[in-house]
Amino acid sequence: MHPTRPATLADRAAIVRTLALAFANDPALSYVFPDPATRPTKLRRFFDLIVRSEPDPALTTLVDDGGAVAVWRAPGAWRTPIRTMLRFAVPLITTFGTALPRTLRLQALLERHHPTEPHWYLEFVGCDPALQGTGRGGAAIRAGLARADAAGMPCALEAAVESNVSLYRALGFEVTGEFRVADGPWFREMWRLART
Repeated sequence: MHPTRPATLADRAAIVRTLALAFANDPALSYVFPDPATRPTKLRRFFDLIVRSEPDPALTTLVDDGGAVAVWRAPGAWRTPIRTMLRFAVPLITTFGTALPRTLRLQALLERHHPTEPHWYLEFVGCDPALQGTGRGGAAIRAGLARADAAGMPCALEAAVESNVSLYRALGFEVTGEFRVADGPWFREMWRLART
């Protein structure tokens, strides 16, 4: 079993590093950042924004001090507030550049398909590629599922990687729908009822 713990502000660099490595070939973020030469830098900036915009770092779970990471959003907090977008306007423009309109279209599509029932939202989960297949990603997810189950709350996620769907199913998620960005990747909407 891999030890898990809530993140702290001091874990920001480890979280950003792990997620940037884990999402290097992700279909959704490859759509946002299509140039493989600049993608690693853009992903580090992007995940730094994600970590900085999260008001409670303890909602992120680390495994083995950063070998895997799961970023959760609490019920009612899955959507990025407009005031947060405004607060980070300059870093958003710097990070996304000409990809910002494409990114905002993708975000709007994700929001249109997002469930409205209160739930915990698994926003991102990633594992250092050198550690994939060792159970760390599953451990990061299970820590958040335990919190949701204790509160009697369902969980939601979107999967852009087809091969990850079976992992999520093994953890109790079911596919509830699919949608596609017009010129980009497919997403599977997934939902998991609370377990007692």
